[in-house]
Amino acid sequence: MLLGSVLNPVNSTVIAVALVPIGKALGAPASQTAWLVSALYLATSLGQPVMGRLIDLFGPRRLFLLSTGLVGVAGVVGALAPGLGVLIGARVLLGFGTCAGYPAAMALVRSEAERTGRDSPGGVLTALAVANQTVAVVGPLLGGLLIAVGGWRATFALNVPLAVAAVLLGLLRLPRSEPAAGDRARHGSLVARLDLPGMGLFAATLVSLLLFLMNPHLRDWYLLALSAAAATGFAARESRAATPFIDLRVLGGNTPLLATYGRALVAYVVSYAFLYGFTQWTEEGFGLTPFHAGLAQTPMFLLAIGVSIVSGRSRGVRGKLLLGALGQIAACLVILTLSGDSPLWTLLLVALVFGVPQGLNNLALQNSVYFQADPQRTASSAGLLRTFAYVGSMVASSATAASFGRHADTVGLHRLAWVMLGAGVLYLLLTLFDRSLGRAAGTDGRAAA
Repeated sequence: MLLGSVLNPVNSTVIAVALVPIGKALGAPASQTAWLVSALYLATSLGQPVMGRLIDLFGPRRLFLLSTGLVGVAGVVGALAPGLGVLIGARVLLGFGTCAGYPAAMALVRSEAERTGRDSPGGVLTALAVANQTVAVVGPLLGGLLIAVGGWRATFALNVPLAVAAVLLGLLRLPRSEPAAGDRARHGSLVARLDLPGMGLFAATLVSLLLFLMNPHLRDWYLLALSAAAATGFAARESRAATPFIDLRVLGGNTPLLATYGRALVAYVVSYAFLYGFTQWTEEGFGLTPFHAGLAQTPMFLLAIGVSIVSGRSRGVRGKLLLGALGQIAACLVILTLSGDSPLWTLLLVALVFGVPQGLNNLALQNSVYFQADPQRTASSAGLLRTFAYVGSMVASSATAASFGRHADTVGLHRLAWVMLGAGVLYLLLTLFDRSLGRAAGTDGRAAA
């Protein structure tokens, strides 16, 4: 489950140092290569809650094996892609293929907690968060190494051995599970249990919104109108459905969980604007090679691991969120002082400061969802956490493309840093005024929800 859940963050971040080499090889500017980021998040934002709901209904094994196998196919397509269009298609396949790992892991953690009577498997949750964050922050360094050895296509080929290993381990170790007979009788037919109309309206809402965020412009106002209309239809459908795809009646009454989703969105605006924007600037605006650009983020990688392991021993989440918010704000302020002539140690300082929120935020957000969500919808709630996070990542990708245009220069970096700073301040305010956080790691997850 650890291996399966890291397939998404490894593909999310390993591409950061590959954008510039891909653009040079295929003759595409930064505004076009940004689609390699957006395509994966568009697919993942849609697929995560859908896959999570399927896992809640049918168990993790089959969904995990199917989607993880798709990751291997996407790796082959990307490694052999003749142009940017096919490469973007490979990223879409990767997005859908990596959707099952994290929801499946959270569902298994919940089911094991119920089996053993230990409602707070802190060590397992910490291991899951550390694995995800470790891969996320080591992605640029890994990407730099792969590019140095085999070119940018190696960042796609990496998925083939990872997918093979995940599928084999899944076949050997994942428990076989079937929906209970009572559940089948209660929920009726397959179509009724899946709520296909609800999924379709959710997809229309999300796709139209994210297409607008990819390149926001007043001429595309119709996308926002379409998103609003689909969202209205989705709300009407889910409020009447016997087995809704997303139970808005339960979710609407769970204010702490909604606040956690909001924090995830703005936290990932900052995190991924840094991973993509700062990394591109270190290559084009500062002159580092892809390998050295990844190497410059090693302090963040090392500190994030240590912070996650140490903070994972504490059950509380409020302190982690506050410190993570302050770390993001501090790092953004340091970025505003950078220029193409800055000494190398200032780049390392930025990476070091960002290691604190990278090690804290994901762990705190994940643990919040685990204790705040309805136990019967753990996988779909975890999928929604990723959806909100990837909407934030889409905003970050759009802000990066708008800030840089055709070249990742220092002026564009500073514009991006102001966007990041605004999101960091909002994240801090959402944490300061949320009084429910003290209950997020209570001994009874259902009571906290």
